[in-house]
Amino acid sequence: MISHSIGLGGKFILDRIVRVLIFLRVQPNFLTFTGVVISFWAAWHFGHGKFPSGALIVILAGLFDMLDGEVARVSGSETRFGAFYDSVIDRYSDIILLQGLMVWYARNGMFEYVVLVGVVFMGAVMTSYARARAESLIPTCKVGFMERPERIVLLIIGGLANRMEAVLWVLAVLGNWTVINRIYYTWKELPKPRRVETTPDAKRAQGAYRRSSALDAPAPR
Repeated sequence: MISHSIGLGGKFILDRIVRVLIFLRVQPNFLTFTGVVISFWAAWHFGHGKFPSGALIVILAGLFDMLDGEVARVSGSETRFGAFYDSVIDRYSDIILLQGLMVWYARNGMFEYVVLVGVVFMGAVMTSYARARAESLIPTCKVGFMERPERIVLLIIGGLANRMEAVLWVLAVLGNWTVINRIYYTWKELPKPRRVETTPDAKRAQGAYRRSSALDAPAPR
């Protein structure tokens, strides 16, 4: 009951913000760009070891990430380019935040965590790539449980609780496990090539065709 009331209250506030932005004629793509600029700000805090304040700024960037889609939907200005642009900018935001963490650990000589952030980096990039590539072959590939919303929430929790190292281990393992899961799911969903059994007569015909092709080929000069 309490969570339902909180959800309704949050939706009420979000709707009012969206209506104000539409009234001011703020474009969804501008909100998307503002979100990535705020991510740079959060990464600066991460790069200086200010994890709690960086996490609060990530929450602010996430608000803009929600607002751009809502403004586009309510104002009827959704476009295919807008969806593409939003997806690309989201990848930049992910990379920027992780680079901030990488800078912090490098400055403090914690090179094992520099490598760990790199592993998280690989999982974050390959999770979205695996899905995009898979969906060029099969209808959908939404399997796995470590997509961008989960990554952002865990980074916020790690920052606010000042337990970023533990969160990075979770992201490294579950992020790359999601990629492996999507590879396996795509392999399972794709139709398997059928093996054609060759009869003795067909084998003899293939052999005769190869011999005739060799005789008809022009002599080397």
